Amino acid sequence: MFHTVIFPVIYGLIIFLAGMKVMEAALGSWAGPLLTNFLEKATASPFKGMLFSTGITAVLQSSTAVTVLTMGLVNAGLLSFERTLGIILGSNIGTCLTTELIGLQIGRIALPLLGVSILVWAAAVLLDEYKLFSMRSAPRAFRPIQLMALAAAGFAMVMLGIRVMQMIGPALEQSGLFGWFIGQSTHNLWWSIAAGAALTALMHSSAAVIGLAIALAAAGTLPVGIGIGIVLGANVGTCVTAVIAAIGSTKSGRFVAWTHVVLNVGGALLFMPFIPQLHWAVSLLSADGGAQIAHAQTLFNIVCSLAALPLCYLPVWKKLRFQH
Repeated sequence: MFHTVIFPVIYGLIIFLAGMKVMEAALGSWAGPLLTNFLEKATASPFKGMLFSTGITAVLQSSTAVTVLTMGLVNAGLLSFERTLGIILGSNIGTCLTTELIGLQIGRIALPLLGVSILVWAAAVLLDEYKLFSMRSAPRAFRPIQLMALAAAGFAMVMLGIRVMQMIGPALEQSGLFGWFIGQSTHNLWWSIAAGAALTALMHSSAAVIGLAIALAAAGTLPVGIGIGIVLGANVGTCVTAVIAAIGSTKSGRFVAWTHVVLNVGGALLFMPFIPQLHWAVSLLSADGGAQIAHAQTLFNIVCSLAALPLCYLPVWKKLRFQH
């Protein structure tokens, strides 16, 4: 059991999370200055804030990072509470890029992509260090190439981690405990939602949990309906980091955190009765189980965010701008 299930999961998750951190750090360094420059204009309305947050979350590959950063800006008085509502909605949509890429099952190119990315990064470092092309070139002129190469390497590690975790499929099918969980979840989807929420809260990464569900569904081990329940739970569990960050925050900062909680928990509760319909909808888009779970995550977040968007225009939110 340890060698066939536990070790591959731990090993795969380490590679996956390390890749996410590398990708997040590289893209954050590249896009960070752009974020501060365009923040005021981009959040002029909730809709603009949602579009901006969708893009920046897709770039940073972390809705949690965007939410925590938003709380920091609110705490510092650089952003009023009503301007954060669209950012929260957009962060839920932008994070779907990761799961959609995972759902494409392009893990076969993970090792070649990792090798090429490291070579490109090393070449860019050497070019910057020795200025091989021009003695007058600007310092660190090749830094954007270095960061993009590191981001590609991080993405390759994410794909590699998924490939490792897929190795547990046959052993899980023979596991009595996993079979019991599938049986319980088949009769009561609260089990799958609770599992997704608990795992995400423990690992502080909904992408890792959903990635594992995609890997198992692609291997034919996890039913798609139960995987969709895990997706809903993962969207609830991802709120834990924001709640922790709210400790010691200003009143507006705590509002940001709890707004995130209400939107994600409310969306999961509203969608739960419609999991069969969601399963049917995504089955029209793809026959692959892993891709169906990725599409379910995307549809869930887009529908929830668009449904909540009109509420962001209520006048009541403007009254909270001075409540720090």
